[in-house]
Amino acid sequence: MKAISIICLGVRDLDTSSRFYEKIGFIKSGKSTSSITWYTTGGTVLTLYPWVSLAQDVGVSETGSGFRGVTLALNVQNRELVNELIESVRRSGGKIVKEPAPVFWGGYSSYFSDPDGHLWEVAWNPFTVVDEVGKLAVEK
Repeated sequence: MKAISIICLGVRDLDTSSRFYEKIGFIKSGKSTSSITWYTTGGTVLTLYPWVSLAQDVGVSETGSGFRGVTLALNVQNRELVNELIESVRRSGGKIVKEPAPVFWGGYSSYFSDPDGHLWEVAWNPFTVVDEVGKLAVEK
């Protein structure tokens, strides 16, 4: 396994969630339809799909809440970009879960949740190179 090809988030209101992600800078793919939204993000694709439909596809109950044990991350090139992205999230209606701050491992990060409660970290890591599209250089 060399790459994650798709991250699919179940969402309660596809239009609302799609607008949120576009407001914070994701660019919708022409492949999007009224039943699924696609965003190309470097080598990985982020999709938004109706919550109930995704649960049915997986074969699990759509009920449940709380911490899901998963966070997604947007890594940026410097501390200022963390602050800028978090302000964009705030203006777009996202909930800031943890304000931007220095972290124990030497970086700077913040967490927000989208309209469906999916948790995202926005981070600057001084020990990892991030290119202009957000791709990490983690291989030695």
